[in-house]
Amino acid sequence: MKYEFSARAHTLLSSPLLSIRTQTRRSTLISLAEELPAEELFPLSLLAETASTVISADASALQYGDPEGYGPLRDWLTGDWLKGKGVAAPEGGVLLTTGSQQAIDLLSRVYIDPGDRVLVENPTSPGFLQALRMQGAVIIPVQGDRDGLLPDHLRTQIRQHRPKMLFATPSYTNPSGILWSLERRKEVLELCIQNNVLIVEDDSYGDLHFQKAGPGGSPAVRYPSLYALENVSQGGHVLYIGSFSKTVAPALRTGWAAGSRELIGMMTAAKQMADWQSSSLNQRLLHHLLDVTAFDLREHIAVLNREYNTRLKLMAELLKRPAWKNSDYALPEGGMFLWVSLPEGLDAMTLLKASLAKGVAFLPGQLCSVNGGGNRIRLNFSHPGRDELLLGMNLMSEAVTEFTARS
Repeated sequence: MKYEFSARAHTLLSSPLLSIRTQTRRSTLISLAEELPAEELFPLSLLAETASTVISADASALQYGDPEGYGPLRDWLTGDWLKGKGVAAPEGGVLLTTGSQQAIDLLSRVYIDPGDRVLVENPTSPGFLQALRMQGAVIIPVQGDRDGLLPDHLRTQIRQHRPKMLFATPSYTNPSGILWSLERRKEVLELCIQNNVLIVEDDSYGDLHFQKAGPGGSPAVRYPSLYALENVSQGGHVLYIGSFSKTVAPALRTGWAAGSRELIGMMTAAKQMADWQSSSLNQRLLHHLLDVTAFDLREHIAVLNREYNTRLKLMAELLKRPAWKNSDYALPEGGMFLWVSLPEGLDAMTLLKASLAKGVAFLPGQLCSVNGGGNRIRLNFSHPGRDELLLGMNLMSEAVTEFTARS
């Protein structure tokens, strides 16, 4: 049979991102490409104990649940955890999702029509770009610097394009690792409120913050989210999304969206059509781990941050080798990625082919960019262990050296 797929469906199959993810599943390949945490730091013993307890205690753990998600986990989330971030979600204003990516997908379905304008940081999350393209959105990049989006350029893009939405990651932007300043957060929020632009704020990386360099180190600066800065009872211009994938375990597939009751209600209706609910069993496991066992999420995140900081510094040291002469990057204070500008004349896709042949993968900058990005690469430092990271960077250095020798 000859299948007649929708025009937008072909954007999925033609995406290099699909090919890269398929290749990184090879057990012999070292991946610096994906958004993965360190699996050796998963709380395995506590999760095994939790799974046994939850399944044996109540058969309803294996039954269908509510589309909004497991009530006790939503209560835990909106209690001390989000309140500790200054986030006060209204009653009925939280939806548990299958990771933060589903929150993005559900919102795109109910809020974006083909041809609608959406503003994004440039570069930004490749998963978000995919979701928008699938909906037929017109994606408009907004310029930024190390403090975040530039208000003057944002104002210009709003006036010119009349967008419906802005997608942003103010705390350790994927892939650049930028932490927006407090002043910039307030300016962007005010501009979007004035122009009735919905902000989708992804805070999936916000807890992964490192220490600044210096004697003894000092804690990285923490700023309130855009959601916390707005009085939600007076507007609801921000949808706040996050995930436990980066801090506990991705396979639990539990993320969330917090916002106005009207917005969450529409997303919940779309979720019922998509999959009815995210795994009730996974949500019960996660709730038991967080609320009943001796597991301390804040302490666990502190362990992650210390280890990720070490791996980031190792990667930065390896980028000082001669092969990377004239490359450039800004050391982030958090997140999972290093955003590297390649030496002059070196193309990211060309380097990827050479690197894959040697057994190492990274993400080319084009996949994180609305336009351009051909001279940039995204390197993940959180997933590979130190030895694997060292080998992977050595193999990439060989590929860079061979390319420059031919040029």
